[in-house]
Amino acid sequence: MTAYHEIVILQTDPRPEFYDVTDNVKEIVSRSGVQEGIAVVYSQHTTCSVIIQEDSYDTTFKGTKFVLQDLLDVFEKIIPTCRKEGQYLHPGPKCAEYCEKVINEPLPYTLNTDAHLRSSMIGRSESIPINQGKLQLGEFGRIYFADFDGTRARERTVHVQVVGE
Repeated sequence: MTAYHEIVILQTDPRPEFYDVTDNVKEIVSRSGVQEGIAVVYSQHTTCSVIIQEDSYDTTFKGTKFVLQDLLDVFEKIIPTCRKEGQYLHPGPKCAEYCEKVINEPLPYTLNTDAHLRSSMIGRSESIPINQGKLQLGEFGRIYFADFDGTRARERTVHVQVVGE
């Protein structure tokens, strides 16, 4: 049995956004040499998710696929974007103090409770079977890294673990 790991580094925008990492994952699976197994695509970030969704081809003027924009629109209704302190319980005063004094994070960056909740609902990983060296995504399936934290641009890490023979 083989276990193979690589990471994909993304530079994200200061708004909720989806990044198609399908081709990256396919290349990693190919480099792993695994013909029969599983690929796990994982986000270590608590405001991000990994999802499989179709490539809906149509995009908004900002480049977001329609089906993914629809997801953001639904989330806006059930988990509104955090726009001011006190809108959600988090961040509380202890969290805000820790972020400001210990990790030197400006207080507006802590207003990302919506991103934490959205990530919790979707999950932070996907497991995809590998058959004959190919990811089994179906005809339209794409792997997206979702960064729901719109407080600032930053570097994000996507882990890809391939296990099999």
